[in-house]
Amino acid sequence: MAHFDETGVDVGGKTSWLHAASTPSLTYYAAHQKRGRDAIDEIGVLPKFQGTAVHDGLTSYWQYRDCEHALCNAHHLRELTFVEEEFGQAWAKDLKGLLLEVKQAVETARSQGLAELSAEVKRGFEARYDAALEEGLKMNPPPEPTGKRGRPKRGKAGSLVDRLREHKGATLAFMEDFAVPFDNNQVERDIRMTKVRQKVSGCFRTTTGADRFCRIRGYISTLRKQGLPVLSALGKALTGNPPLPATT
Repeated sequence: MAHFDETGVDVGGKTSWLHAASTPSLTYYAAHQKRGRDAIDEIGVLPKFQGTAVHDGLTSYWQYRDCEHALCNAHHLRELTFVEEEFGQAWAKDLKGLLLEVKQAVETARSQGLAELSAEVKRGFEARYDAALEEGLKMNPPPEPTGKRGRPKRGKAGSLVDRLREHKGATLAFMEDFAVPFDNNQVERDIRMTKVRQKVSGCFRTTTGADRFCRIRGYISTLRKQGLPVLSALGKALTGNPPLPATT
């Protein structure tokens, strides 16, 4: 299980991207001029990953087929709230409530020492999921073909319906496997410090500076996750003898 995300950073006055991959015990950062597959391939973590990748649905992530995918439902809750409040569509409220209900059911089952929900309970949740999206599709029907090339615009509500229908398995992955989290908060927490650094110091002047920050910050984050003394480790690193955190 690993979490993936990216955020914009200013490097030398130009927009670049800070990519992050993390687990509860490891953090890796890399800065790159690009956001999509070229960057992800060059960084080299996700192309070799064979577990479950938790992410926010960036198109480039779906191109990696050697791993399973799970989507961040915190993002879905925010989008569903927007559709409910801005467009007054009841299906969005229903689906938001359902996702939170499934989350509570998983947490309750886990606290009782269970490894999974019963097949009957899961079928019930899936049926309600499908029904809510059918209502969403009725309220946001696909546009009539225009004969023009390219995919017709669906708007925010329609696009959300399409995405949740297409990626039902990744959305409900946390229900099928209790090891899969409900959201992508792990990596979002790990990225937060880099955003704080940007607010305080502004941009990175050079790519070298950005790369050095990523390496140092990833090392410190990993040390903290594994309960290792940060200041002592940094002191030893300066003398050429850095403690190496566990990588498995």
